[in-house]
Amino acid sequence: MSSDATPDPYADPLRFGQRVQILRERRGMTQAQMADLVGISPHTLRKIENGQQKAPGLDMVMRIAEALRVRDLADLTGRPDGNVDLFVGPGHPRLAAVKAAVDSFPLADSVEPPPVAHLEARLHAAWRERHASKNHREVLGKLLPDLIRDAQALVRHADSASDRRRAQALLAEVYSLSQFFIAYQPDSSLLWRVAERGMVAAQESEDPHAIGVASWLLAQAHRDSGPRHFEAADAVNREAVAYLKPLLSDADEDVLAIAGALEFELGYTAARRRETGTAWRHWDQANDMAKRLSADYYHPVTSFSRAVMGAHAVTVAVELHQGGESVRQAARADRSVIKSRPRRARHRIEEARGYRLDNQLDTALASLEKAFEAAPETIRYNGYARVILLEEVESTQAARRRRAADLASRIGILAA
Repeated sequence: MSSDATPDPYADPLRFGQRVQILRERRGMTQAQMADLVGISPHTLRKIENGQQKAPGLDMVMRIAEALRVRDLADLTGRPDGNVDLFVGPGHPRLAAVKAAVDSFPLADSVEPPPVAHLEARLHAAWRERHASKNHREVLGKLLPDLIRDAQALVRHADSASDRRRAQALLAEVYSLSQFFIAYQPDSSLLWRVAERGMVAAQESEDPHAIGVASWLLAQAHRDSGPRHFEAADAVNREAVAYLKPLLSDADEDVLAIAGALEFELGYTAARRRETGTAWRHWDQANDMAKRLSADYYHPVTSFSRAVMGAHAVTVAVELHQGGESVRQAARADRSVIKSRPRRARHRIEEARGYRLDNQLDTALASLEKAFEAAPETIRYNGYARVILLEEVESTQAARRRRAADLASRIGILAA
């Protein structure tokens, strides 16, 4: 290793502050940026990092872990025996089968492709089940290996240019469905393979909706990789928005919706940067797009709709650390019904984050309980929910501590 290489947090028994500094610098964050994200002064953070202030309590440790997107608390504490994965859930039992299907590239034509209409119907049913199921990863894990195999076969056997474009659009859609299964699984390289293959297939299809969906998912993969990748996320989003803009005057609702979803993603990333005006401006533009949709329309991939804009407002307020505003937006959003169980659970988790920012901790736990009722698998694999619960199982209030421990046990994050 070169002398100027970033040290490994496990190489020496480093104190907590040194670990924070190393992991912050690996994220490409300044002390000022980090301090803003966790709600302390740069001076206080500097004291933590240089050891002038003792290691903080659990609440601050969790906030630091959230800001740094630390996947394992051991990276901060230096105690491998205290292993707690935060932003990656446990590997799903069906992950290996899905991975094998993604990684397989048969050279012989041993798989007979299904009729196009048959594959389209199966995909439609898979999306419907994804939104309706409490445990959508289990449902998708059963369906994806065959869908991936058949969509790849359809592309290989396409007889004409138009047939191949149609097959590529279906393959891109299968890869999009796959990302909802693979997200938050302990295999980031698999997620990137699927996101990039989905983008390539969508471009080959020349289908505007397929390109929009693949861009939406690829941008999320960039953004969720950390602050250093926000620019890449924005670049993908902006390119897709510019590509779709000339088509919107006479576009169908699916294309309008994916354009609106991409617009919101620009706002979401801006909120992650704490760019308040930019974040809400993009939310307003996305909301204008939503108003062009039918009242009961619901995008099959992104859940973009009129109803979901309230949930998106909660997310923007939470990412901007506007506790009071996030609570106000949560109250407004409750007037709308989000049809998708996983999306509804995600909204409840965002609500919980807002209530936590506003120091309404019992209400935050109530929101997490609603998330569990809507879709247990969504909360099980969500790092933010894990942070809140792990913090509250250490609460000094016995009733809250028992409530948090009960939910954490049902989710499975307190299992030995």
